[in-house]
Amino acid sequence: MFWITVLVLCFLSASAQNIGTNQAEVHPPITTYTCTSSGCQSRNSAVVLDSNWRWTHTVGGYTNCYTGNKWDSSICPDPITCAQKCAIDGAAYQATYGITTSGNSLQIGFVTRGQYGDNIGSRTYLMQDDNNYQMFQLLNKEFSFDVDVSQLPCGLNGALYFVEMPQDGGKSAYPLNKAGAQYGTGYCDAQCPHDLKWINGEANVLDWQPSGDDPNSGAGKYGSCCHEMDIWEANSQAEAYTAHPCTITGQYRCNGTQCGDGSNRYGGVCDKDGCDNNPYRLGVTNFFGPGMTVDTKQPFTVTTQFIAAGGQLQEVRRIFKQNGQVFQNPHSSFPSLTQYNSLSDKFCSDAKKLMSDPNDFAKKGGMAAHGAALARGVVLVMSLWDDHAAHMLWLDSNYPLDRPANQPGVARGPCATTSGVPKDVQNQYPNAYVKFSNIRVGDIGTTNK
Repeated sequence: MFWITVLVLCFLSASAQNIGTNQAEVHPPITTYTCTSSGCQSRNSAVVLDSNWRWTHTVGGYTNCYTGNKWDSSICPDPITCAQKCAIDGAAYQATYGITTSGNSLQIGFVTRGQYGDNIGSRTYLMQDDNNYQMFQLLNKEFSFDVDVSQLPCGLNGALYFVEMPQDGGKSAYPLNKAGAQYGTGYCDAQCPHDLKWINGEANVLDWQPSGDDPNSGAGKYGSCCHEMDIWEANSQAEAYTAHPCTITGQYRCNGTQCGDGSNRYGGVCDKDGCDNNPYRLGVTNFFGPGMTVDTKQPFTVTTQFIAAGGQLQEVRRIFKQNGQVFQNPHSSFPSLTQYNSLSDKFCSDAKKLMSDPNDFAKKGGMAAHGAALARGVVLVMSLWDDHAAHMLWLDSNYPLDRPANQPGVARGPCATTSGVPKDVQNQYPNAYVKFSNIRVGDIGTTNK
């Protein structure tokens, strides 16, 4: 049984990244399933909000340590002092963040108008219990879920993916981290994000620069890197699944060139481009979208299979199901890629050659390295976000903009290159949402009957 947390209202000593006591943390429950040839068994799970979205204030008080996109330097002059003086609090999931669960479904809202301001999107993790994320070992397994993207326009991303973050959120490895998975700590991904307020139990205050166009975000000295398997990045116009291997094991706090920032994109520890399969980008423009083969005006099922041999990942396959019909992921229409409709080392090599993209996927270890992470165990992430860096053009439009639109791989979706500006999307589609449901993991061929 999944135990619901009720915080004891006591003040903690100011010795580390602390837990606030002003809002009780109650993880929204959700039913998930584990499947075998005998059928699927239900599991009482829950979701937790990432720590980056949480109120950060002084221990035992109400004074903000972080307001808007800035740290209060009088409270947080350095990472450790900040961790000693500040706490992250519980979350009012529906009222503040637009996150709701019902039965086996999770709905994440885009803009939520709250008492203290507007919340934009969110990131959640699936829990095993109140103190641990649920870990998935995926070699020779398949993962299925139902999704509704009908309310997601150009510029939004209703994402479901796996990352190799620590099961307890880093609580045992970093004594300064007293909050742990219970409060959504420990995030990492292949982009080695610098916008995390807390990494390894310390505040990411060094060299913190507030964003010029995002009133809620900034970037610090450190990033947080790990293997990432993007099962699903999508809106109603385009979708992709992408493997991002890294040369490191588990969550890794990067600094400097290790992070692969800016012009050093391919010099870091992770493959930021990844190897992706987006039908539109592969020349199949009539498969996914409103009224198409997979009709995004109504829900459908997505199944991803992780095919291994000799303990090593060989291929990642994709299957869709809608209204009782099963659709295999389409083969590319490009002559040199027509044999492919899945991810593999050979597909990645041939696709990157055709599209004139660096094969950082192979450089970072390819399927072997990526599969090793999936075997060690990964955490399920479900989120909804807009994109201040590239307006989501890399998912649903032409990208990069300095290449001809007719060059293979540039056209990734039907959206205009002027779409996806966060301010515009927030103003025009505040009620947008994504709904994930019927989450299942099991043996190949058991989750999508």
